[in-house]
Amino acid sequence: MGLTTRIEQFLLEMLASEDIEFIEIGRNELAQKFNCAPSQINYVLTTRFTPYKGYYVESRRGGGGYIKIIKLELSENELINNILNEVIKDTITLDKVKHVVRSLVDDEVLSENEAFIIIHSLDDNALAHVDMKDRNKLRADIFKNILLALLR
Repeated sequence: MGLTTRIEQFLLEMLASEDIEFIEIGRNELAQKFNCAPSQINYVLTTRFTPYKGYYVESRRGGGGYIKIIKLELSENELINNILNEVIKDTITLDKVKHVVRSLVDDEVLSENEAFIIIHSLDDNALAHVDMKDRNKLRADIFKNILLALLR
């Protein structure tokens, strides 16, 4: 298991084990625990604890810097609307689609089978007849339609 995943798992376990609505931890303390640079912690926060995955992160840098992670309680519709309005925009990469779909499976909005179908319908093989410069735009349009269908 890579460092990023270990840090993510540690934070997720803290969120799950505490009977509170958020966790607060020192950035330097966390970096020391995992023997890494504070920038590695920032990377985990910006890629693994995003609003579309249902998290709000407050962060203060400096000597007394801390990280506060709040798990948001979003309905399926709120989650999908958040993805439509904040994540996809005009284009989306296949990697970003995979992250979004994985978070929807984790939140039990999608089944593993539905996720499999969505990812394969948006991968580069499915869009092989579309010029490379246009694929992410078409991928975004199709993904938006899929998510809108889920809202119905």
